[in-house]
Amino acid sequence: MKMGFIIVILVAMLVHVYVLWHVYQVLPFPVWAKWTVVVLMLASLVMMLAGIAGAFNRMPLGLASAAYDVSTSWLIVFLYLLLAFLLLDLGRLIHIVPKMWLHDNAWTSGAITALVAGLLVYGNIHYNNKVREPLQLDTTKEISKPMKVVMLSDLHLGYHNRKAEWQRWVKMINQENPDLILVAGDIIDGYVRPLIEEDMAAGFHQLNAPVVACLGNHEYITGIDNSLDFYKKAGITLLRDSTLTVGDLVIVGRDDRFSRKRKSVKHLLDGVDKSKFIILLDHQPYNLEEAQKAGVDFQLSGHTHEGQVWPISLLVHSMYEKAWGAYQKGDTRYYISSGMGIWGGKYRIGTRSEYIVATIQSK
Repeated sequence: MKMGFIIVILVAMLVHVYVLWHVYQVLPFPVWAKWTVVVLMLASLVMMLAGIAGAFNRMPLGLASAAYDVSTSWLIVFLYLLLAFLLLDLGRLIHIVPKMWLHDNAWTSGAITALVAGLLVYGNIHYNNKVREPLQLDTTKEISKPMKVVMLSDLHLGYHNRKAEWQRWVKMINQENPDLILVAGDIIDGYVRPLIEEDMAAGFHQLNAPVVACLGNHEYITGIDNSLDFYKKAGITLLRDSTLTVGDLVIVGRDDRFSRKRKSVKHLLDGVDKSKFIILLDHQPYNLEEAQKAGVDFQLSGHTHEGQVWPISLLVHSMYEKAWGAYQKGDTRYYISSGMGIWGGKYRIGTRSEYIVATIQSK
């Protein structure tokens, strides 16, 4: 494990050296200006690492929010710089890109800058355009009256998704007039401080339907005790390896995979009335066959974000049986949400931010 971590760090360092060296080479600036750009890029990386270590919590809230946005946005910039330079180097190796394009070239520098800036602008606009996903869940089980359920995952409230953004989401949810709101984990991004200072718990009390949720891995990253305190203050019904009956529905909430003590789906459904429509909240969409074998009617998961940006989405799709969207195994239906919010820079490129509006009714 330790050796694997060291290898990852070394690879990350080499890739950064590769990108920053190409940035230095291609910019048509004096040496001091080239170094200024490289140092600023390195500062963004250092800022992000310092934030992970807790530095943001020692800054004023506004400054911490700006530092979070800038430092995590660097990851997206870095990704597309890496892809651009890899393509240019490949072109040079097969003799379709002149060597001069990669050295002190204003046209190459301008084209790469315009491309990356354009992707960031598009990605941010696309992130803010939340997609309403309707979902019809018909069942042969008895549902006395159709139920409208808003389903969410991965809100990631924190330094980047702050109170004003959360209030906008609250209005969107309330406009649906749901009977119930389900959240499949990661309500908190990683730091509980901005949620407390901006009293984001009040937003949950403004929702016009009960909120039922399970834990995600970020609740553990935040600190499980801090997360549990916030859930309680927000009036969220937390299902942590437990069940709740709501009318003709049974909601089953699993603890996150982060916990080594979490129970199996089969164990959680022991004694549950199988004549009712059973919904499983399980943050991470691994081992989907467990829900099918246990007799779950519908499972809501999140966690994947569908990779957030292309081409990371391709990697994520290769990691999961189903990384995003509606799915079915046997009689069990699933929806893996790409999330309402996001971790890090607020960009969606090739993916989307969404909320699901499900109607559950008897056939």
